[in-house]
Amino acid sequence: MKTKATSTTHTRRAFLRKSAAAWATFSIVPGAVLGLRGQTPPSRKLNLAILGMGGRAGQIAGMFRSQNIHGVCDADARQAEDGRKHYGPAPFYQDYRRLLDKHEKSLDGVVIASADNTHAMLATAAIERGKHVYCEKPLTRTIGEARSLRALAERGKVVTQMGNQGHSSDRIRDVCEWIWDGAIGRVHTVHACCGSNYSQIERLALLAERPPVPPELNWDLWVGAAAMQPFAPMYLNGKWRSWSAFGSGVIGDWVCHVVDPAFWALDLGAPTALQAEVTGFDPAKHAATFPSGTRITYEFPAKGARGPVKLIWYDGSERLPHLSELGKDHTAPATGALLVGESGVIMHGSHGAGNAQILPDEKMAAYKKPAPKLSRVKGSHADDWFDAIRDGRAAGSNFTYGAALSEIALLGVVALRFPGRRLEWDAAAMCFRNNAEANAYVNPTARKLAS
Repeated sequence: MKTKATSTTHTRRAFLRKSAAAWATFSIVPGAVLGLRGQTPPSRKLNLAILGMGGRAGQIAGMFRSQNIHGVCDADARQAEDGRKHYGPAPFYQDYRRLLDKHEKSLDGVVIASADNTHAMLATAAIERGKHVYCEKPLTRTIGEARSLRALAERGKVVTQMGNQGHSSDRIRDVCEWIWDGAIGRVHTVHACCGSNYSQIERLALLAERPPVPPELNWDLWVGAAAMQPFAPMYLNGKWRSWSAFGSGVIGDWVCHVVDPAFWALDLGAPTALQAEVTGFDPAKHAATFPSGTRITYEFPAKGARGPVKLIWYDGSERLPHLSELGKDHTAPATGALLVGESGVIMHGSHGAGNAQILPDEKMAAYKKPAPKLSRVKGSHADDWFDAIRDGRAAGSNFTYGAALSEIALLGVVALRFPGRRLEWDAAAMCFRNNAEANAYVNPTARKLAS
């Protein structure tokens, strides 16, 4: 994503076109292949900047404040009042470009905890300065941004990590190893959900109000590369997730947590088709927000030794089905997944397959777990990023992996605009083969900042 402060838009677009075919055969790229930047002594703390000082910055502060925080930033200066207490005396900047220019020589990396609509813009600016990047999920707000950012990170040879913290858990590794061991036979269907409801249909009329922009808010910077919208207070303080101009709804907020285990274990890659069904939602009248209930069916082709997989995403009023394998003693989670195999089911919660178990119960009791095949992360998801920087290797949820996982969610966001219509996705060409109108949402033109 480009601003006036950068000048490589055309080069990156050409690179993006060349890399599109490679995306269809996506794999996790080892650090050695990427030629990541040299090691940092393990005894040295990293010098970091925190971009985005709202609620999320405070929630993840415990993972980062052990390092040297050289600067913090938010387009809304009011966010700094609460946010800065988590990061000590680090200087505050309202403009991320000023921060990066001021501390470019001293920074090792950047942590991005802003709204989705600025992820790509901020990460691009950091990577173009050679900085390692940790970015909250979903990686970006559009598919085109995700593809571009992934390509830029690989070309820049920086260490990246998307903030789906459960990817560093032991339990997600257990689930991968169970599936690879054939614990439930061939997995053919995945039911995944989040019971939250972000719909703002009843508040749509409030968008017509025109209060003045607060003097502490730089609205141009806050909007970032998204299309300019009139200021509305309801966009601020995390509420942006409910509005399509800036967020990606429940599906964008939760797929990277809930679908991560299946995505990794089954090496899902990109779907070939998807179709959305919605509750109480008119895509023309309610385009500014999201449905109160969603069911999206994805079709993944056979790959390697596994057969085709159907992934069904549910959110809001749509809930997971009660499969017979759950019996009377288990209830499908409000947020989590059911991985259905030929000889059993794995049920788990969110954030790294929490509370994962094989069902029926007698199957779990009789199962002999295989020897671990995956190394376990020592510490937190951030620690994995720190260690990857110091070791000169790829982090577990690097942007190659994170962009592909985010794309599952972002494809769903597009499908919500065309409920009841099966969309055929060509991953290599990055387009829908049967819906030109849907293609307009894949890679919209990025807005340039006014200043």
